[in-house]
Amino acid sequence: MSTLDGIVAAYYEVVSGPAGQPRDWARDSTLHHPDALILIPGTDADGATTLEATDLAGYHARSGGIAEAGFFEHEIARRVERHGAVAHVWSTYEWRQAADGPVGGQGVNSIQLVHDGARWWIVSWMFDGRRDAPPVPEPYLPQ
Repeated sequence: MSTLDGIVAAYYEVVSGPAGQPRDWARDSTLHHPDALILIPGTDADGATTLEATDLAGYHARSGGIAEAGFFEHEIARRVERHGAVAHVWSTYEWRQAADGPVGGQGVNSIQLVHDGARWWIVSWMFDGRRDAPPVPEPYLPQ
């Protein structure tokens, strides 16, 4: 991926699709650096925040449910901070279970990327997917 726009668009395309449609995890693997790390906050039985760290294969293995139920994630705003070959993309999204269905929620993906001189690679990302996650702060909403 030669541009940040291109890799972020592809990032959303690979996870989105109707119920029953397998996701293109092979394509997703071409977006991520081989050593990419996925971080997923959660909540334990006592209400404390937890953090699951996994590689891309682990994320793919745990994400089968999005294909069963249908899942469409769409970027609605973006903030980019970049220095040299490193970029941090704050990508605000909304999701739906059907492409034309009601919005199910919003969140912010924190995506870290590196440019190797030829293209951008996703090296890590995380989002606050907890059910009790706070609303998206004003600076991350569409202006």
